[in-house]
Amino acid sequence: MAAKRTTPSSKAKQRLIVAITGATGTLYGVRILEMLRAIGGWETHLILSEPGALNAWQDHGLRRKDIARLADVEHNARDIGASVASGSFITHGMVIAPCSMKTLAGVAHGYADNLVSRAADVILKERRRLVLLTREAPLNLAHLRNMVAVTEMGGIVFPPVPAFYSRAQTIDGLVDHTAGRVLDLFGVEHDRIERWQGMKNAATTNK
Repeated sequence: MAAKRTTPSSKAKQRLIVAITGATGTLYGVRILEMLRAIGGWETHLILSEPGALNAWQDHGLRRKDIARLADVEHNARDIGASVASGSFITHGMVIAPCSMKTLAGVAHGYADNLVSRAADVILKERRRLVLLTREAPLNLAHLRNMVAVTEMGGIVFPPVPAFYSRAQTIDGLVDHTAGRVLDLFGVEHDRIERWQGMKNAATTNK
């Protein structure tokens, strides 16, 4: 069952599915949820897999309830009957952050064995935006082929590669920049990152 918190204005909000799966980098999904909550106007639907929850604790000492309270709705990853499993449930899209190679493979081959891969399959068939923050290195041929398959189906593969031009001084700063760029892909208006203004402006700023 989904644990839901509603507000009088929730019907007017745009919906975004945020899934967190079993790869290092759970902070990306957490930061996206935090940013959307701070920005407002968005209803977030969280799918946190069991491996994702384990990694959140291992990487950052975050408990499932710590993450769940950042979302408007939390769905059990085993609940194939959840609202987000149907194309008739209108959403703006879905981001899987981080996306494990197992989840990538499931999405690439339409193998919907849990709610994460089922929801992603729905997003693709409904021609909505799907963004996968894939986490693995180095990549083998199966990983690369699966990334190509998802791209050919209309998904966006977005490995969370740090953008050093942001001159972030902390890990949080690097995470913020990546999360902000993900929100850009969904048309979320925000001012949470410093945007590149070109070499000329950068040179002037650094004098």
